[in-house]
Amino acid sequence: MGHERVPAVSVITPAYNAERFIKETIQSVLDQTYSDWEMIIVDDRSKDRTVEYIKEMQSKDARIRLIELEENSGSAVARNTAIENAAGRYIAFLDSDDRWMPEKLERQLRFMQDKDAAFSFTAYVRTLEDGTETDYISRTPATVDWDALMKRCVIGCLTVMLDREKTGEVKMVDIRTRQDYALWLELTRRGFTAHGLADVLAKYRVVDDSISSNKWRAAKRNWYVFRQIESQSLPKALWYFGHYAVISVKDLIDYKIALNKGPDDQKSGRE
Repeated sequence: MGHERVPAVSVITPAYNAERFIKETIQSVLDQTYSDWEMIIVDDRSKDRTVEYIKEMQSKDARIRLIELEENSGSAVARNTAIENAAGRYIAFLDSDDRWMPEKLERQLRFMQDKDAAFSFTAYVRTLEDGTETDYISRTPATVDWDALMKRCVIGCLTVMLDREKTGEVKMVDIRTRQDYALWLELTRRGFTAHGLADVLAKYRVVDDSISSNKWRAAKRNWYVFRQIESQSLPKALWYFGHYAVISVKDLIDYKIALNKGPDDQKSGRE
């Protein structure tokens, strides 16, 4: 696929104005106990020093690859560009402000091979913008199918690994947000079960100015996915959206409670 080395895992990372976090993100990949990977970072015409920092890290490790888009096109195009240039049998997604635990690739790859799985995801912990871990952990069911996923997206993009030998080539829908969710729905609709690994192997950074932090916008995008991409009738879309809305409110309340826990609560592990 254009270069000699063929790694087992290709890490897919879109980046836009990510100078605050990109070094930490890359370092979390460099720190992996599993070393047979490449990291493809696609810069979406950043206006800050993102590219400079990527090149700095790239000079330290040839497994890091940088692709610069000619115009700002959104994360779906950036991810698809990375996927198209990926050499690995497995692809794993990691956004430019998130991080992985050191054993993430090793443990997840072994999990997928043991399960003979095409599609897997793991638990993750939410962190504040400064990197401080909260007490909120996104847990994983053992398996997720299309119907369950329509009611609630329990799959964090930063935790997903796909076996392209089983799924065939994959591509995200070109929408500004929720393109990852649309891909998970497509894969499960095609019959691929998403297998959940209960281990917390990633850190999702909650950034105040991120697109995903706007709950109303996320709700509208979910509705678009239900109606336009999954082609659900109005009654069916309302049925699934009702589940999504109720669960989203509950998740938001749980997250706020986790943020407000005192040190004694967190130390004792009380829920």
